[in-house]
Amino acid sequence: MSATQPGILAPVPRLARHLFFAPLPGISAAATRAALLAGAGLIDGETSVAGMGGGLVAALGADIDGLHAFPTYETAAAAIPSTPAAFWCWLRGDDRGELLHRGRALEQALASALFLERAIDAFQYGPSLDLSGYEDGTENPVDAEAVTAAVVAGRGPGLDGGSFVAVQQWVHDLDRFAAMSGEQQDLTIGRRKADNEEIDDAPESAHVKRTAQESFDPEAFVLRRSMPWADAREAGLVFIAFGHSLDAFEALLRRMVGAEDGIGDALFTFTRPITGAYFWCPPMREGKLDMRSLGL
Repeated sequence: MSATQPGILAPVPRLARHLFFAPLPGISAAATRAALLAGAGLIDGETSVAGMGGGLVAALGADIDGLHAFPTYETAAAAIPSTPAAFWCWLRGDDRGELLHRGRALEQALASALFLERAIDAFQYGPSLDLSGYEDGTENPVDAEAVTAAVVAGRGPGLDGGSFVAVQQWVHDLDRFAAMSGEQQDLTIGRRKADNEEIDDAPESAHVKRTAQESFDPEAFVLRRSMPWADAREAGLVFIAFGHSLDAFEALLRRMVGAEDGIGDALFTFTRPITGAYFWCPPMREGKLDMRSLGL
């Protein structure tokens, strides 16, 4: 029987490394299959979660219903880019050196058809805080509701147990955020930093009001597994949202950019996404990635 990659439903790790691979030019479908099978042998679904982009799925001659290109938006509130990747791996652990070496092994296994285009090191901040200091993922579904939100069911072998995922890298302007008063910060998020309580009379632009998952029809629940990142010059959030389809994430994104009513999410006053990609995360079967949906 197939099962979900367990890292999807597990708590966020202390450290993570996100790897994004692109295809080498002129590589045959047969060579791509061989490289992907070699790389898949290093994915256990728990300490490493993997997803395939739409371009890679198409190159294999397969089709995953519901997997498509990440949308782009240009509104008064925000610019949302689409930066597709062929293969994504979320390495999870608590030792940065160990994550580095696991990533190197995966890079070598895929090297005949895919190259590492970019990597992002992520980490937990306090009790799962965003770098703004606010708790991240407060409204995340848990237990059976998390499975319902994140995991494909009723679509047959090779699909059931899988998950779709949206991955974005956001860059925060932490100086701008720090220049806000405490009240301005709270009204931007829609929660009080002091106790994480929702502010009932927050403006309609407050992030919590923009993304209240139960306010959509149908409800737009996703399972978030986001973590902060930082390098020598910039910092922000690696936003991860798993779903049994991409519909809920897209509903949330449309409302955030103001596509529905012209009201942009106040988050965009201090942060912006610089990447955006969708992936299909196959289920597990007998301890290995079940890639029947990809013809493997």
